[in-house]
Amino acid sequence: MEWRERDGVEWLQAELPGATAVFSTRSAGSVKEDVGPLSTALGLDPARIATARQVHGTELAIASATGEEPEADGHVIATSGQAAMVFVADCLPVVAAGPGGAVVLHCGWRGLAAGIVSRGVKLVGATHAAVGPGIGPCCYEVGPDVLDAFATLGEGVAAGRMLDLPEVARQLLARAGVESIESAGLCTRCEAERFFSHRREAERAGRQAGLVWLDGEIE
Repeated sequence: MEWRERDGVEWLQAELPGATAVFSTRSAGSVKEDVGPLSTALGLDPARIATARQVHGTELAIASATGEEPEADGHVIATSGQAAMVFVADCLPVVAAGPGGAVVLHCGWRGLAAGIVSRGVKLVGATHAAVGPGIGPCCYEVGPDVLDAFATLGEGVAAGRMLDLPEVARQLLARAGVESIESAGLCTRCEAERFFSHRREAERAGRQAGLVWLDGEIE
């Protein structure tokens, strides 16, 4: 995963087999309100970027350029010519790719507990994944119900009431059969100059993007 920058817009980029993953920063503004600065920096046609109404569930949409926004927390891309995006501001953006294409997932604790990772991995036979910036174990204090949801994962996912959401995602990806997992290791709540954070800014928080496209022309 490497930092990239163009025209004042900064992002993290990961190269997966046959796909490219991008994780934006607040330098692109709130992508939920305006994807223009990010799409321009990346050289993408915004009309080719699929989005959805996120509900912290496990439904995944087949990415398309129809302009419609289904109710889903991720997208599947099986052919080139299309990109897809999820919105995050402490939840994790996760991208996985394999012989069947690529998925981009909006992973809050509810979606992770309900199985969104295994579902996405199976749909494309993912072998590689990238976990973007999200709230870290330094800042994510949760209640017993949330801790109980991940009790079967064993050691390493929590210290007291502090949940390590990226480690939860990593373990779930590994259990689903993903061989190579790269993680940004950046906390959105701590890095105020770089990321939006719902825990830090509440309803004022903008949204970063987790974005994926398959290798090939998509403009």
